[in-house]
Order: sequence, then structure tokens, then C-alpha cells
Amino acid sequence: MTTSYFQFGVRTAVNSGSGCRSLLPDILRGLGGHRALLVTDKGLTKAGVTAMVRKLFDGLPQPVKLVGVFDDVEQDAKGGIINKGVERYKQLGADCLIALGGGSVLDTVKGMKWMLHKGLPDIRMGLLTNTIEMFPEAQYIPIPHVAIPTTAGTGAEVSPIAVVFNEMLNVKTNLINPFVAADFALLDPDLTVGLPPSITAFTGFDALTHAVEAYFSPVANPMADAYAIQATRMIVENIATAVHEGTNLHARSNMLIASCMAISAFSVALNAIPVHNMAHAYGAKWGIPHGLANAVLLPNVMAAMPDFYKPRAKGFAKELGLANVPEDPQEALDAVIAFIRDLRAEVDLPDTFAQFNIPPDALPQMVKLVQSDPSGILFRLPDAVIDRVGHEVAGVAEAVL
Repeated sequence: MTTSYFQFGVRTAVNSGSGCRSLLPDILRGLGGHRALLVTDKGLTKAGVTAMVRKLFDGLPQPVKLVGVFDDVEQDAKGGIINKGVERYKQLGADCLIALGGGSVLDTVKGMKWMLHKGLPDIRMGLLTNTIEMFPEAQYIPIPHVAIPTTAGTGAEVSPIAVVFNEMLNVKTNLINPFVAADFALLDPDLTVGLPPSITAFTGFDALTHAVEAYFSPVANPMADAYAIQATRMIVENIATAVHEGTNLHARSNMLIASCMAISAFSVALNAIPVHNMAHAYGAKWGIPHGLANAVLLPNVMAAMPDFYKPRAKGFAKELGLANVPEDPQEALDAVIAFIRDLRAEVDLPDTFAQFNIPPDALPQMVKLVQSDPSGILFRLPDAVIDRVGHEVAGVAEAVL
């Protein structure tokens, strides 16, 4: 029991199950939408996933018309592309938004929604650093918005957070507003079966990282713990099957649910997020996909910051289902880290960023980049931790500290 103040809320209504995408037109109608813009990326269009959603609006007269598709979204929710999406929305006279894709698409639509609400000519003008708007200053944004995730990782379909890459500053900024979240999320595993194994693996590790960072947060609370623990259990039980048996709808569905729960815990326990702090900086600098950055960094950051993780390590080890959990906190933490490394290897993910050819002489500048990342405002990572982890994950010799 806790007597300390905390707030917990998940504003997005979640529909889960094979084929639940069929609810889309009627949900938009119920939200008051008439002219929908579908936002996605060219990879999903090429793979035929966009067509699976478009055809929901074909045939008999529908209460909502799909007036266009904007599929120019790229890796990371880039400010310039958000601007183009808003321009397209206005040109078509759209009045509601459908987000179909992974985290980059889902965050792009959140950025579009916020930009339209604010009346900004360029979203990057409003996102020079972290932008945090909370109720009652933040108010409902009356733009009907449905999110359909095609990856099980970011959980961006329900989170009140959008990570937007400001290309002018070369930094990832956080937009936090409870009303940028979608009104409804449709977790349809049918739309994830074509996801390649590697992307399935690292997006799954993104979800695991959300759960870990929520559980070990200095402001964790019982409700966030419940979501983080259940998400962790479901990821551990399903990620390998989803990676190696991509058409397994049961595993795919469970990963979508776990991703949704993990980000819900992460969003309400947002405080010290050392893994994400480093992942944002490395992703922005070297173009590393966010989930892959988290997968590589997670165990290394935990090992480099034992005092941060030891107080709850034993409890987390038990939740992972580890047998004979050591009484000693350090040994319990070591067991957790070993488990995570083994799970990462089981889904064929790398343990370094060697494929990105990060030169050793670039590592010193990463200290400043990590510490200047907006995610590090509440919890500043020590120079020694950043330097040690940087040398480990770059695949070069460890620094002398």
C-alpha cells in the first residue's frame, strides 16, 4: 500500500483481436468524423497492409469517406514530414486521422494533431526542447483519431507521448500531452504477421524496455507495477514465438497487448529513463532504429548502474520467473541481466552497434549528446556510465575510467 500521491490513466479505448480493424469506419463515425486521412509509410503500402485498411471504406456507402493516404512517413517522426502531413490534411479538407504503422507513424500523427490544434506553421518552432502540457492547461483536442499499430513495441497507439525528431537541431524532442493520444486503438494481429523477424525482435525489446524502466522508476506506483509486470511476463512468453513463427496470431496478439500495457506503465512512471536517454542520443546521431538501440543498451545500462537497479532487482527477478533467486541484491541483478542477454540472443539481436561503424574517436562527444537529450532532464547520467556503456555497445575496447 502507498500513501504517496500518484496519477494513473489510460485515455485511449483499446479494441483487441483478429479482424478488429473492421470497426474503424463506425468508430470514426461515432467520433464525429466524416473525411479521414490515412497516414502510414511506403513500406506498409508496398506490403499491401495499407490496402487492407483502405478496402474497409470500399463497397457500400460508408458513414466516413477516406479522402486520401499520406504515406511519406520515414524512420523517426521527423518535423519536416509532420509539416507535410498537415499540409496534405488541409488540402484534402480532412477532419479526422487514421494512424497505421509503427512508432514513427503513430508519433507523426500525434504531432500533426497537436500542430493543427496549435495552429503552428512549423511544428519544429514549438518543439525546441521537451514540451510538457498537462491537464487542466492541456484540453481535449477535437480531431477524431484512431491508431492501428503494425508493430508491437512502442505502444505509441495509447501513449500521451510523441518523440519528434527536430532535424534543424538534430535532436529528438518529447511532446507530452494527454490529449495527443488516439481516441481508439485497434490491436489487430493480422496486420503484424508480415513484420520481418528482426523488426519483430527489436520492437519487442522496445516494449520490454518500457516495462523495465517503468518498474524501476523512482516514481513507480502499484498500478504502473501491475501493467509493467504483466507486460514483462507476456513479452518473455511470446517474443521468441512471434520472431520465429511470424504467422502465429496468438503470439502476435499477446505482443501487441504487452506493448500497449508496457507503454501505459512507462508513461505514468516517467522519471529516470537511462536506457531511453541513451537510445535517443545514439538513434539521433547514428540513425539506429529506436527499438534496436534499446535492445543493445538495456543490459549494459543496468550493469553500469547497479545502485539504481538493486533495490527492486530481487522482485523483478521473481516476476521473470527465475528459479532460486539470490537473496543478495547484486546477485539478483546479475541474474536479471543474464536473463535479458539470453533472451536477446534467443531472438537473434546483436549485443553491439558494430554494424553502424561508430568510430572510437566519436564516443567522447556522446557524453554531451546523451546529457543534452531532453530525456535526461530529470535524471542526469554520470559521465563515467555514458562512457563505459558507449565503449561497450560500440564494439570497441572499454574506456579506462
